[in-house]
Amino acid sequence: MEQHEITEILNRPLSQELLARDITRLAYVATDGTPRTVPIGFSWNGTEIVMCTPTNAPKLPHLRANPAVALTIDTEVHPPTILLVRGRAELDVVDGIPDEYMEANTSYEMTPEQRAEWEVGVRALYDGMVRVVVTPTWAKLIDFETTLPTAVEELLRKQAERHGS
Repeated sequence: MEQHEITEILNRPLSQELLARDITRLAYVATDGTPRTVPIGFSWNGTEIVMCTPTNAPKLPHLRANPAVALTIDTEVHPPTILLVRGRAELDVVDGIPDEYMEANTSYEMTPEQRAEWEVGVRALYDGMVRVVVTPTWAKLIDFETTLPTAVEELLRKQAERHGS
């Protein structure tokens, strides 16, 4: 997929709404060859999806061995709006708490007092974290109005061909 195509998809209003959400599902392949999917907080900086995880997270050895990942960001309504993204995970070990981690957790409903207490707890727990940075190399937005899953598009095309449309 060409970069301009990825950019066009990610800049659509529905994509931007999804990229402003709290949670993505990160899919990767474990070193034993089996798939894994984990929900994880993220932030979008306009070119990259950034997720932060503890330095001892079980996913890290797998991502080092095979950095190919897929992400799903979607809504819980029917029909859902779905943003699918593929890319490579780059791992950046940092001291302290990355800004993206704090940003990714700003939408949770907390009083200012709860937020302050949460931040103290986070800063006391983590000496450092790993930024998992994904630059999209492929993207698809599915809204079930203007875009559909590829298999459904194919079935509709075959149906139209059968009916001579």
